[in-house]
Amino acid sequence: AILNAQKDDNLTSKALEEKFGLGKKLATRKIVPFSSSRKYSITEFDKAGCILLGAPEFILKENYSQIESDVNRNAKLGYRVLLIAKGEKIKGEEITGEVTPLALILIEDTIRPDAPDTIRYFKENGVSVKVISGDNPITVSKVSERAGIEGADRYVSLDGMADKDVIKAATKYNVFGRVSPSQKRLLIKTLKTEGNTVAMTGDGVNDILALKEADCSIAMASGSEAARNVSHLVLMDSNCSSLPKVVSEGRRVINNVQRVSTLLLTKTIFSTLLLFFVVIFPF
Repeated sequence: AILNAQKDDNLTSKALEEKFGLGKKLATRKIVPFSSSRKYSITEFDKAGCILLGAPEFILKENYSQIESDVNRNAKLGYRVLLIAKGEKIKGEEITGEVTPLALILIEDTIRPDAPDTIRYFKENGVSVKVISGDNPITVSKVSERAGIEGADRYVSLDGMADKDVIKAATKYNVFGRVSPSQKRLLIKTLKTEGNTVAMTGDGVNDILALKEADCSIAMASGSEAARNVSHLVLMDSNCSSLPKVVSEGRRVINNVQRVSTLLLTKTIFSTLLLFFVVIFPF
């Protein structure tokens, strides 16, 4: 019923739709869509009341300790953990009053079989891989570890972190969780300031600011249209294993340009010397 009311088209909603379907419909009074800053959505039904769906710590806030151990236990297993809870009243786009947790939903991110090989390729070519996500940093760390990300155990949550601290964390950690869209852009900007050439891959509207900031922005065809429109490159198969081929093609083009430039330079030097010889020693 929540999925029917919210009509979201992100990957999380698609995963939930695959599991629970869209057969259930209930009359609604008010809908507050998911926000990357709020990290949860609210659906107010006529009979069921206000139902929240999203990140547990953002929904329960100071009462998060009620379920913190359950969330952390599942996060350490690599699951993304969502909370369904019931609230009392909506004020603007926030929930007010007591919030009662109802259920946890566990989502497992599937690692593509070729992901470790792709990451290993970039490591061998001197490219550092960092993971920036809006999810729980513990979950992101475990998924990154399964994918073969070097230093996946070095993770940090950027929730509520000041910009100056985000800048310090940019080069210190390899995995970032609970990252806002503006913080994603700040991370990319900081890495560029440190003298790095930065490529950014993304698939959602939350990635747009960072994609526009990056030296090379790469979007997934399966992602949002907005992300595709601002990117330099779109992976039509939504598979990062294509990136080594992209790098090889880029190197081929650069090598060809260098060869042609060398030939033109040689011809120019030869022509200059010939002209000089003719001027000094006319026939």
